[in-house]
Amino acid sequence: MSSAVTATGAEGVVWDLSVFYSSPTDPKIEETWADCHARVDAFTHKYRGNIGSLTPTELADALRELESIQQDAAKPINFAGLMFAGDTSDPQLGGFYQEQNEKSSELRSKLIFTDLELQKISDDDIQKLLDDPAMANFRHYIGLVRAYTPFMLTEREETLLEQTSNTGSRAWVRLHEEVTANHVFKYTDPHTSEVTEYSLEEVIDKLRHEDRAVRQAGADSMSAGLQELNRVIVFTYNTLLADKRLGDRLRKMEFAEQSRHLANELDKETVDLVMKLCRERSDLVERYYNVKKQILGLDELTHIDRYAPLFESQEKISWDKARDMILDAFGAYHPELEIRAKEFFDKNWIDAEVRKGKSGGAFCNFNTADTHPVMLMTYQGGLNDVMTLAHELGHCVHASLSRKQTEFNFHGTLPLAELASIFGEQQVFDRVVKTATLKDQIALYADKIEGIFASVHRQAAMFRFEQRCHEKRRSEGELSSEEFAEIWQDEIQSMFGDAVKMGEQHKDWWSYVSHFFFAPFYVYAYSFGELLTLALYQMSQEQGPEFADKYVKVLEMGGSQTPHELMAHLGVDLRSEEFWQGGFGAIEGMVTKFEKLWSEYSA
Repeated sequence: MSSAVTATGAEGVVWDLSVFYSSPTDPKIEETWADCHARVDAFTHKYRGNIGSLTPTELADALRELESIQQDAAKPINFAGLMFAGDTSDPQLGGFYQEQNEKSSELRSKLIFTDLELQKISDDDIQKLLDDPAMANFRHYIGLVRAYTPFMLTEREETLLEQTSNTGSRAWVRLHEEVTANHVFKYTDPHTSEVTEYSLEEVIDKLRHEDRAVRQAGADSMSAGLQELNRVIVFTYNTLLADKRLGDRLRKMEFAEQSRHLANELDKETVDLVMKLCRERSDLVERYYNVKKQILGLDELTHIDRYAPLFESQEKISWDKARDMILDAFGAYHPELEIRAKEFFDKNWIDAEVRKGKSGGAFCNFNTADTHPVMLMTYQGGLNDVMTLAHELGHCVHASLSRKQTEFNFHGTLPLAELASIFGEQQVFDRVVKTATLKDQIALYADKIEGIFASVHRQAAMFRFEQRCHEKRRSEGELSSEEFAEIWQDEIQSMFGDAVKMGEQHKDWWSYVSHFFFAPFYVYAYSFGELLTLALYQMSQEQGPEFADKYVKVLEMGGSQTPHELMAHLGVDLRSEEFWQGGFGAIEGMVTKFEKLWSEYSA
């Protein structure tokens, strides 16, 4: 039995986390906690019971100190989370991460009174405070805190929920991460019968192979491995569903996704509009895949053919070449984007090598406003890896530019967090496709369109999957493995119509989607962000450099305003169906272009 890794030049590309600490045993970690607790105790002594009577200047001073404490307290937990993501197989790192979570909860518990006291101030009095220039930097933060007023419990109850979450929901999330990241998937080569041990990420990569037998073998390996974990994952998800039901009931939330909407600073009507349009415009998915079926010469497409390349794969794209492609594309759009992205390569802020135990997927961690962001992915040299790198570097550029803000205004909401990432992908795509041959253009458009469908329609289908699972758990109790499978198959199949058939082995593939576990209803942010960006990108092509400058300034604003306010700077109304239809218009334009290219090539 063997384990195979193909060289790409990303070997040894590991992030440098020394901006935080040198190691999990660094004495500075305990020094950070001791310092934060001392400052919190002084803060509590000075402000508990008095926040509602402070002048604007005094309240601004208090919030500035609170912001500073929370910024420093975030560093040990960020460091621990990143270390654990880099190697989930190390039990010591898992224990270290758990310990930092517990220490973070202990500190946060002492500060719960601040939100509760801010929420008790009358609307008239809070408005007088916010009108004062001294409070300018905290207006958005105050609005965000007070949006939760109807859903907050007593200080004692909030403290109890915060502290028990480490042995509750956070522990179950960690379990899912550990079992999926460390499980060995046994892949049998369809041509040699050689058995190779792969990680989940490596098996998923097989689904993009040009050889259908390899794709099928990859799917077999993936399904068999997930089935081995089925009992643990089904129980874990049922427990998390029940935990959220309990939390929502205690807070008197009206529906399961309400807490996500609050965090995203979006109203239900706006989200429901976007989700409705995603379902209605699934005709684009069916239309594209009917053409793909013709190109591949198959009578039927199944779940193993969704991401099949149209032609034999080209050479692997080296890490250095991918870097240059992305930096050139970013720089051509706006020089500041290239400057910010280049830092990540030059200063080792990226972890890209393939290794066992590494967390699956890809992410950019913003960290704190006074440090720097970092990103993680597993780079294997395919074009899809180049696009993933561009996507995550878009996030990273956004995070870097947002460091102009202070900590409370640094992190944006999830839907707008996808703005820069998808923008980055599009910049690279446009750059590459201009110089490609006709055959390569077809392949590039296919890959791009499939990526868009995965972000828009598939994420919307996954959102509906979550809705149904949460609703069923609340009304009928625990779901069986078969019930999860039925809902999953139904929702994913709905986006493809009759063009692609989700086979029986696809039924357990919901179980590896980490977002369902650690961030319920996160997924609609991808649909939202992709459509938003496609529409905005069209605007940028029409307006030129003037739009690029406005775009960079919006990124620099970080999370200092609501999504509606931030997009207004670009002339966008998020409640406008016409605007969102513009995103689908961009997708339809790509499908039409793809059909035209294929028609020319096959003539």
